[in-house]
Amino acid sequence: MAIKIFIDQGHNPVNPNAGAEGNGLREQDITYSVGRILADLLNNNSAFEARLSRSSPTEILGTSNTSSLSTRTNAANAWGADYFISLHTNASTNASASGTEAYVFSRNSSAFGLAEDIVEQLTLITGLNDRGVFIRPSLYVLRKTSMPSVLVEMGFITNPGDASLMSNEPDLFALGIYNGILEYFNM
Repeated sequence: MAIKIFIDQGHNPVNPNAGAEGNGLREQDITYSVGRILADLLNNNSAFEARLSRSSPTEILGTSNTSSLSTRTNAANAWGADYFISLHTNASTNASASGTEAYVFSRNSSAFGLAEDIVEQLTLITGLNDRGVFIRPSLYVLRKTSMPSVLVEMGFITNPGDASLMSNEPDLFALGIYNGILEYFNM
C-alpha cells in the first residue's frame, strides 16, 4: 500500500492567511509551485500517494487564519494521510538571514527524523545553510494533525539569494524534499 503524504502549500494567495513577502515575491506563490512539483515527484513513484492542500494558485482555504489552518489539517486527517508536510518560506528583518530549517511537534516522534532528512537533503541540493530542526508544539498544523507532521521553512524570502533560488528553481526545493523523504524511508 502506498505511503500517503499530504503536502500543505502554506498560506493563501490573499488574506485570510496570506504569507510573507520579500524581494518582490510572495510566499504563497513559492509554496504553491514547490508543492505541485513535489506532488508530481511523489505520485510518479508507486511507493507514494500525494495530495495537495491547494488545487490552484488562486484557491483560498477558509475565511480566517484559524479556519484556513483547520481546513488544511482536517483535509489531511480525513484522508488518513500517513505524513503531513507544510511548505513555507522564512522571513526576517535581517536580510542576511539565510538557510533551511524545519519544525516538528516533538523530538520523540517519527516527524523529527523525517524533518532531519528533509533539511539535510534540501541543503545538499540547494547549497543553503542547514539551520536545523526545532520543536514547536504551538504551531497549529503540527498540533492538529493526527499523523507525523513537518513544517519546512525552505529558505528566507527576505534574503535576496534564497528568494531568487526559491523563485527561479522551485524544482530544486521539491527534489530536495523528495530526496529527504526517500532517505527517511531508505529508498
